[in-house]
Amino acid sequence: MPEQDLLTRSAPANASEEGGAGRALPTNLEAEAAFLGAVLIDNRLLEELAVPLRPDHFFAPIHARIFERITVQLDKQMVVTPVTLKPYFEGDEAMAEMGGTAYLAQLTADGQGLLAPRELAQQIYDLALLRELVSVGRELVEGALDTSDEVEPLKRIENAEAALYRVAEGASSVNEADSFRGATGKALELIEMAINSGGHVSGKTTGLTSVNEKVGGLHDSDLIILAGRPGMGKTSLATNIAFNCADRYLRDQQDGIEKSIGAPVAFFSLEMSSDQLATRILAEQAEISSEALRMGKISRDDFQKLSYASQRLAELPLFIDDTPALTIGALRNRARRLKRRHDIGLIVVDYLQLLQGSGRATDNRVNEISEISRGLKTLAKELGVPVIALSQLSRAVEQRDDKKPMLSDLRESGSIEQDADMVWFVYREDYYVGLREPKLPAGDADVKAQEAYDAWRQEMERVFGLAELIVAKQRHGSTGRVRLRFEARITRFSDLAEGDYGGDYD
Repeated sequence: MPEQDLLTRSAPANASEEGGAGRALPTNLEAEAAFLGAVLIDNRLLEELAVPLRPDHFFAPIHARIFERITVQLDKQMVVTPVTLKPYFEGDEAMAEMGGTAYLAQLTADGQGLLAPRELAQQIYDLALLRELVSVGRELVEGALDTSDEVEPLKRIENAEAALYRVAEGASSVNEADSFRGATGKALELIEMAINSGGHVSGKTTGLTSVNEKVGGLHDSDLIILAGRPGMGKTSLATNIAFNCADRYLRDQQDGIEKSIGAPVAFFSLEMSSDQLATRILAEQAEISSEALRMGKISRDDFQKLSYASQRLAELPLFIDDTPALTIGALRNRARRLKRRHDIGLIVVDYLQLLQGSGRATDNRVNEISEISRGLKTLAKELGVPVIALSQLSRAVEQRDDKKPMLSDLRESGSIEQDADMVWFVYREDYYVGLREPKLPAGDADVKAQEAYDAWRQEMERVFGLAELIVAKQRHGSTGRVRLRFEARITRFSDLAEGDYGGDYD
């Protein structure tokens, strides 16, 4: 059979496997057989494929089982031939219908697949995606024709986009359980990354060495809740982490490093506008007061530093979406698009309580927050990226003498704590000490007032510029706290001198 015929001829599918209107699903059984024959002749072909071919990409079940057995044997470093495969298919009913195990030798008879193995693999992959698309389309049509009262059109659209995203990623509509072999392989990759990073980071970097040492970086599929009372700097910390992660990725790309511990970042800002966030980042990098920057009170030298910083950050892979009043469904759709277009590796949401639910639970805020937190965890798993969601704390913190937050302070729903893989609290003692500032004595006559002011000033000097990141929950390791430096003028968190941070959290 000529090569062109081999690549374009499509065998008819079974009557039950129709794509609609009596048309057969797209498939090419001859291409599948020729490709399997080529692999049985030369096992090394599987190392050169441009597409991630899997057994479920084969239309014929017998071909899928043959390919699966080939990959299993190759994983065991064994040579795979029709002879070595024969024992695994002697009792296979579908193989018997093909003429028995002699079919394995028949696959290698003419060697046609060796002429274009990569093209054959690509066509098998493409046809599998088309069949998946047909399946999604059929479900879309059936769902759209359903006009019952329970139907939510916006929910249908959300599900449709999620299904199309899976097809675009080459994923099957049915998520098969990952084998233990596959799971351990992923685990070893993470361990190797941690070793290569100096023993601290097995996920995405936060850019803060002390935080990386405590949590091992930001792990894919994790939901991290970053919470704090107003004024603690949680948005500043989230912005710092987002910038550090994107900047590390950019620098590694420029240096030709393939496996970066950085990543492109999607920042969903429901509270601040994109220009306000950009101003914060520019102020931090140029080391200029963000307040002076907003008011234009900067010198010519400061403006030159600002111009240099803006040029350096022009290519930064940090994508800011400041659309207000997003629903959790809309946020997930936007995140999928960013993943598809820019391969984002970290998502930041500022903040959780400003998101809206689907509309079914708006009569109960606790249920709505539960839906949102579950939706964010689902998004982290679906896209395989860490998600940092900022959260408010209840006012109960202010009513205690000890202002350090606890898990019970998470506002409005216990499900936030349940869904989160890590819960971080930002705490700045100097904020609360500053609120207790006594009146400055008018003269030397009021000795007690002067002593009180001096005591307050000494306490303020002790805690000024210090912050704590309290790791109150961590699935991957121990809880504890990390001491950081916070420069309020430029809204930047940084590491303290070595040995000044750490300690267990009780």
